[in-house]
Amino acid sequence: MECSAEPTGFHYVGNLIRPPSEADSILIQATVGCSHNKCSFCCTYRDKRFAIKDQALLDSDLRFAAKYCRRQTRVFIMDGDALIMPMPRWEWLLGEIRRRLPWVTRVGAYANAKGVSLKSDADLARLKELGLGIVYYGVESGDAEVLKAVNKGSTPEKLIAQGRRIKAAGIQLSVTVLVGLGGAEGSLRHARATGQILSEMDPDFVGALTLMPIPGTPLGDEVLAGRFRHPDKLGMLRELREMIATTHLSGGLFYANHASNYLPIRARLPQDKERTLALIDAALGGKVGLKPEWLRAL
Repeated sequence: MECSAEPTGFHYVGNLIRPPSEADSILIQATVGCSHNKCSFCCTYRDKRFAIKDQALLDSDLRFAAKYCRRQTRVFIMDGDALIMPMPRWEWLLGEIRRRLPWVTRVGAYANAKGVSLKSDADLARLKELGLGIVYYGVESGDAEVLKAVNKGSTPEKLIAQGRRIKAAGIQLSVTVLVGLGGAEGSLRHARATGQILSEMDPDFVGALTLMPIPGTPLGDEVLAGRFRHPDKLGMLRELREMIATTHLSGGLFYANHASNYLPIRARLPQDKERTLALIDAALGGKVGLKPEWLRAL
């Protein structure tokens, strides 16, 4: 498809969310919002109704990128679970990226378990062949009770199975987890279960964020009503320590360097595990400073 009008910019709808590692990527919004959009802790897509964007808009965005984004070597496909798009749209989009942006070396996208489950093994292999190089997979917790409480819409078993399928297709797997999501009472149980689910998926990357309840979300309302009490600063750190201690990767990177985290961590597991645990112990003992609350952000 070719349009005669000169593109004037990207056709974005609402606020844009992308992983920190995609900060310098070309951002193509192929879907709007999140098809699930029911997680109690998340407000990211509350103002958007999920939709797959018109192909003509994507065509215009690609023409704009081809003209003005020649120094950017990565593309990130938004919004929240873009992998849920049907295969014909994915095949067209990845084919056009390869044709129009031949300097691009990697394409990434967000995904959830439902979106992955709707793709066959052959579909995932085809996406890899066409250039999908990394999937950012929202897991949040490995604890079945926590997943149910926050309305994640999945179970540990489903999350593990679909995460393994991504890796089996040769696509890099980056898993997001959320420290504090089990509350103060379930903190260490959540940490251990999350360490277990990470060990069973063996992702290439783990990104650990720290819970910051957002007013207006169901979880935020629970906090205001006193029905949910999240760990304090040191409790969050103890939880992160337990999570790392119980995570066994064959060679993945574990990051806790998001703006929400109290202590920046970048560790390759297993070789950096003991050093990282010692760093957290030093912080718990007051020998390493933590980020003040006013510097934390989502």
